[in-house]
Amino acid sequence: MSAETAEAIIRRKPKIQVRKRTVNILLSALAVVVFAFSVFPVYWMIQTSFQPNNEIIGSKVNFFPENFTFRNYETVLFATDRAQFLPAFWNSLIITLSTVVVALIFSFIAAIAVTRFPFKGRKSFIVTILIIQMIPGEAMIVSIYRILDGWALLNTIIGLTLVYVASVLPFTIWTLRGFVNGVPADLEEAGMIDGLSRTGAFWKITFPLLAPGLVATGVFGFIQAWNEFLLALVVMSRPESMTLPIWLRTFQVAHGTTNWAAIMAGSTLMSIPVIIFFLIVQGRMTQGLVAGAVKG
Repeated sequence: MSAETAEAIIRRKPKIQVRKRTVNILLSALAVVVFAFSVFPVYWMIQTSFQPNNEIIGSKVNFFPENFTFRNYETVLFATDRAQFLPAFWNSLIITLSTVVVALIFSFIAAIAVTRFPFKGRKSFIVTILIIQMIPGEAMIVSIYRILDGWALLNTIIGLTLVYVASVLPFTIWTLRGFVNGVPADLEEAGMIDGLSRTGAFWKITFPLLAPGLVATGVFGFIQAWNEFLLALVVMSRPESMTLPIWLRTFQVAHGTTNWAAIMAGSTLMSIPVIIFFLIVQGRMTQGLVAGAVKG
């Protein structure tokens, strides 16, 4: 390398470093903007829940509560003129956890069967899962209602849980299939050579590797079941059987002033279980999402 070439490379290095620094600054600024747009609705919901309702519906915009109050949360938790919060909370929690557990069990078994055991019609089964996933749930509301009515399962936790399990199964089977497919069957065979039974090799070798995928899939099922509104509105019509999304709707009135402050307080309380659940499983969920991205 000549002296002129070396000198040109040395002169070019500061320019490259400045260009990289500029790109990093722009990307960081973009990330901050995206974060602000994502967090602002949550902040607005929380700060609105601590304002009196007359301040919310006024023309003045308050980014911080001027008259800080807990009255909205008292209305949500202890009001007696509408459906109660705690029964709706327990209904949602039981239905959501039951949906996640049952859906994971069935989808896990189906994913193992589709991936590990070749059988006639396997490809048709996979294609059917994709087709079912494309059908909107709203298109089957009448059929769902008539089936549950015939089984005497309207306004019951079991009835809505069955509906939710059926709605999340196609996605969970498809997702877990990718995770199972990413774990080589040779690992189980190696464990069996070392003296483990087929069941023991599965539980001691394969299952721990699939745990992140189960967690990531479970988070999807939890969020979908916790926030679902339309099917719950059709299936759970009685006040004592309401889930939280339906209960929150009771604060809206056709004639008069809607208590938006109480709605924001109720929405904040609804978000807390999802946040807690996510914080508990976030480590496993991150591993599962990364594994799913590379193992698809």
